[in-house]
Amino acid sequence: MQGHKRRAAAGADYVASVDPVNAEADFKSVKDVPPERYDAALACIPDGPKVEVLEYLLGKGKHVLVEKPLWANRDDEIPRLEALARKNRAVCYTAYNHRFEPHYVRMQKTLASGVLGKVYHCRMFYGNGTARLVRDSAWRDKGAGVLPDLGSHLLDTVNFWFGAMPTDFDVHFARCFENRSPDHVVIGSRKTNPQLELEMTLLSWRNHFTCDVFAEKGSAHIRSLCKWGPTTFTLRKRVLPSGRPSEDVETLEQPDPTWALEYAHFKALCQKRVETDLSRDLWLQKTLRPLGERAVSVAAA
Repeated sequence: MQGHKRRAAAGADYVASVDPVNAEADFKSVKDVPPERYDAALACIPDGPKVEVLEYLLGKGKHVLVEKPLWANRDDEIPRLEALARKNRAVCYTAYNHRFEPHYVRMQKTLASGVLGKVYHCRMFYGNGTARLVRDSAWRDKGAGVLPDLGSHLLDTVNFWFGAMPTDFDVHFARCFENRSPDHVVIGSRKTNPQLELEMTLLSWRNHFTCDVFAEKGSAHIRSLCKWGPTTFTLRKRVLPSGRPSEDVETLEQPDPTWALEYAHFKALCQKRVETDLSRDLWLQKTLRPLGERAVSVAAA
């Protein structure tokens, strides 16, 4: 699915497809593609082969956009990939397309402006209805389930908006309602500023995203994403000592712009040969690994 979206965004830059299973693909292995035919790769692949595929591509100086999360069996493999990319002046970029969602960008600018004052609490909900698809997948219904899938998006959003990299996250709730792996998880962190509450599920039969940021001088809210639109951003300014706040509401109904915007961003990084930095990916892995183990344990209890 992601490969088709990335190919559409690449447009005329597209050279060839690689897939060991799909008979319509041009090649079965990335090693079969003549290196002189391409400068960069869009690695829309399961977690298992990511390190091996990236090592091959970066070792040949090829730029890589890899679908989130950048997962490795050992933490030291991520700095090794970073060093390999830098050595060969190749860009290794982990795709988190929601960073290009219009209301995500507006939330980031709102928070950076200081208009809300001290931020107290942020809660996010990300849900889709893919439980059955995941259960029927040959590789997705295992491990921590929904946590690395949707939770990686939410944790990356925390980094995008707040720059915070907390380490005290805990699992408040985890269940395997329909799947072998957890399909509904709630995690939180109290030591950060703001306090964080992140909920993710594969059991939301209408795909949905919500965010509520509560702060000293008001609050900010997002309802839905462009791909599931309409999507609404609401900024409320507090009235003291109490009362109904003033509201600035923006609603968008438009096609999902994030794939094209992220591809343009990746292409610009490649053209400038921006030095690869995988510190965010390492933080995400170090955060997700113990959370995943905890989620599996809580779900099984």
